Amino acid sequence: MNRIEKIKNVALLQGVVILYTISSVMSKQASASGEDRLRFLFFFGMEFAVLGVYAILWQQIIKRFELSVAYANRSMAVVWSMVWAVIFFHDTITIQNIAGVALVAAGTLIINTGTEAEAK
Repeated sequence: MNRIEKIKNVALLQGVVILYTISSVMSKQASASGEDRLRFLFFFGMEFAVLGVYAILWQQIIKRFELSVAYANRSMAVVWSMVWAVIFFHDTITIQNIAGVALVAAGTLIINTGTEAEAK
């Protein structure tokens, strides 16, 4: 697999992980609906739809990677969830959050570049 194809595949994998994390935004919105049943059903339905699309895409994406690499990349869900928490829910980020996310990102980078080195 050439370098550009590898980058494209990792970007697609991260896109699928981002889609997965969007389902938690839908879940939180559904749980915040209170007595508004229509709002609850909308966000619950969206969560269900997003997870359905994610499941199909995940099955396709793991054909392109070793399973251990694909699941290691799923750890980036922590990063994307933190991004959504700040954007949609105005959560604050602490130094510990940044340190944890940096470790996760570094580990994912090591896994992705390590498999590239092994392929040579």
